[in-house]
Amino acid sequence: MFAMKNRNLNIIVPLLMGLALTGCSQMTVLRTQEMKAVGAEVQTSLDSAVQNLSAQNDSLRAELDSAKSRLDAASLAQKRMQAEITMLSRRVSDESERNDSRQEEIIYRLDMLLGKSDKILAKKVVVSGAPAPVSMDSLEREAEKLVEAEAMFNTARSDYHRGEFKLAYNGFKQVYEQMKQGELAENSLYWMALCLIDVNQVDKAKKVFARMSEAFPDGQKTCPALFKLSALYGDECDIDMQKQYLQKILSTKSCEKTAEFEQAAEMLQEILEKEDRKAAGEPVDACVPVVREVPPTAATNAAVVPAADKAEPPASATAEQTR
Repeated sequence: MFAMKNRNLNIIVPLLMGLALTGCSQMTVLRTQEMKAVGAEVQTSLDSAVQNLSAQNDSLRAELDSAKSRLDAASLAQKRMQAEITMLSRRVSDESERNDSRQEEIIYRLDMLLGKSDKILAKKVVVSGAPAPVSMDSLEREAEKLVEAEAMFNTARSDYHRGEFKLAYNGFKQVYEQMKQGELAENSLYWMALCLIDVNQVDKAKKVFARMSEAFPDGQKTCPALFKLSALYGDECDIDMQKQYLQKILSTKSCEKTAEFEQAAEMLQEILEKEDRKAAGEPVDACVPVVREVPPTAATNAAVVPAADKAEPPASATAEQTR
């Protein structure tokens, strides 16, 4: 009996131990699977967080690049504005000096004219009881011509500032045709071209500027005219012609100490750097032609401004000026 019980115990105990070991093994497998699942979930979360951080980093980098580009553009715009302010300041100063010199010259010639007139009146020859007509000499005629042209020029400039471009154009044209040479003739051509620009006749304005720079290669308005030409071609996205006139400014000796020279150097450098970036495959802003809006007052004048070819200096004037 006792032996039988021992036999039963020997059978049951191993069975119980086997069942216990099997249960522990299954628990270990389940725990391992749970840990793998948790590890995979954590890895997925980490991958997602890394991707989000990478995307945010790229976004921040793009914003920084954009901010840098805007700062560079603002810096360039500031440099241009400073150059333009310097150029305007110099022009105002030069214009003031020229006006003072013109006034002194006019006063001097008027004094000479009055003196000549007194002499002529004192030397009149009386024939048959009537005074003989006496013609004024060349100096007197020149003085009168200069005074008249100066007055017409000032009137035309006032018309221009009032937006009366037709009247201004005709006034400047009359001054040029009367003078043909000299500072007033050159200034008249320059302002005629400005009138054409303001009524959106840009092609004609470019012709006047080009012929003016040829007729007066060392004139006071040559550098501003060349710079205007470069700007007009730049507005049309004709970069080759724009570079040509910028280089012409830089190669013209009389432009070396002008504000146009400094501004032309900066603009040409900017164009060349942009071309280098484009050649290297870097993204650059595409050129967009400027659409000119004609003011209502200018639109009414646009159809009545004479053709520019009549305003251009003839070949004879060019030859006389360059001799």
